[in-house]
Amino acid sequence: MSGAPPSYSFVALPPRAKDGLVVFGKNSARPRDEVQEVVYFPAVDHEAESKVECTYISIDQVPRTHAIVISRPAWLWGAEMGANEHGVCIANEAINAREPAAETEALLGMDLVRLGLERGTTAKEALDIIVSLLDEHGQGGNYYEDAHSCHSFQSAYLLVDRDEAWVLETVGKYWAAERITEGVRCICNHLSLTTKMDEEHPELRTYAQSQGWWTGEDEFNFAQVFSPADDHLDCCAGKDSLEKQEESITVQTMINILRDKASGVCIDSESFLTTASIVSVLPQNRSSPCIHYFTGTPDPSRDIKPSQDQGPPSHCCPTRPSSATYVAGAMGPSMCTLWSIFKPFIFVDDVKLVPKAQSPCFGDDDPAKKEPRFQEKPDRRHELYKAHEWARAVIESDQEQGRTLRKTMLELEKQGLEAMEEILSSPEPPDPAEVGDLFYDCVDTEMKFFK
Repeated sequence: MSGAPPSYSFVALPPRAKDGLVVFGKNSARPRDEVQEVVYFPAVDHEAESKVECTYISIDQVPRTHAIVISRPAWLWGAEMGANEHGVCIANEAINAREPAAETEALLGMDLVRLGLERGTTAKEALDIIVSLLDEHGQGGNYYEDAHSCHSFQSAYLLVDRDEAWVLETVGKYWAAERITEGVRCICNHLSLTTKMDEEHPELRTYAQSQGWWTGEDEFNFAQVFSPADDHLDCCAGKDSLEKQEESITVQTMINILRDKASGVCIDSESFLTTASIVSVLPQNRSSPCIHYFTGTPDPSRDIKPSQDQGPPSHCCPTRPSSATYVAGAMGPSMCTLWSIFKPFIFVDDVKLVPKAQSPCFGDDDPAKKEPRFQEKPDRRHELYKAHEWARAVIESDQEQGRTLRKTMLELEKQGLEAMEEILSSPEPPDPAEVGDLFYDCVDTEMKFFK
């Protein structure tokens, strides 16, 4: 797994997005056995001079952090992707660059995602926060829960709010950023910024010249200057998936793109799997709420070959799983597809937590917090993840049940999407009492189909 994982992040803004909406999406490609959890953190006032313990280092805390909902690898502090109460969404991509990323422990790119969400009220403000923290603390450390090898990467970010999006790409403390106000954009595990940069580190070009990567005479092309010599600069397989859409891009369009295995957007390889996904819709009309859809499990479209002699895993109850987000459907006589479905979340003052989508907490005994790190690998599976494993094993041995479950679960997802469309089209804001437990209820309803 020496290369950066092939994740994809997308945004569509008007006029390409439907009805004055901004649509954001990401597939998180991570090591196959890694568990992601969906966690909500309320807004908090912090004591003066307090610290926040990130994945590897502690930094100064700010007086107040915003409410956030994130999808993150369960062993770390930061986030692969998420949103905050102000309608800011951020996704991170690990990238390979000409300059190797530092193995010295500092802030991870995923830490900076969470810090941007906790501290930024707009996409641009979050960007400014990230580059400031990058300059102060640097980035580095192991991206994976792996005691045998350090996998360190540079980072790129897609930052989105109701009005605009920013692409931020970083190499060490150096960075460049582009503002997007219309159309579509995709980022992945390759540098994508070229000659159009709306902001950049003040010493970016001087540094490139000092390394002999740029003469100072040619037009400055960020991706060409900072990409590895053997890197192909055509970033996204996902770019074509997004740009070829002829109709206005909706939440359903984005979900379909994230489920597309043929394009490579939905990864299922020997090393990597789409371990979680998000789609967010951000209405430019501020009287309408932002809605964020999380899967909470891998992957949104997974092909499996049925086996007549393989039953449920021994660690899962064969008769009554506690919860599930993996669903299945027939792909042919010898193949079915196990799907995670997208479940909505809306920020209100009193959000009901969903413990079944959260991994066990090991506190100070967590091997990720001890040095040397990762000497053990604890079971981080949450109830939702375990139930998915159970469902997958059952479906592999019963294709007909797979067809039935796929139909049922996609109908559940469809009903959720339709209900959210009604909220977006309503002139009145939703009742906080009705949407505070929205994600909880969707997970609970999903569970009932596996009992």
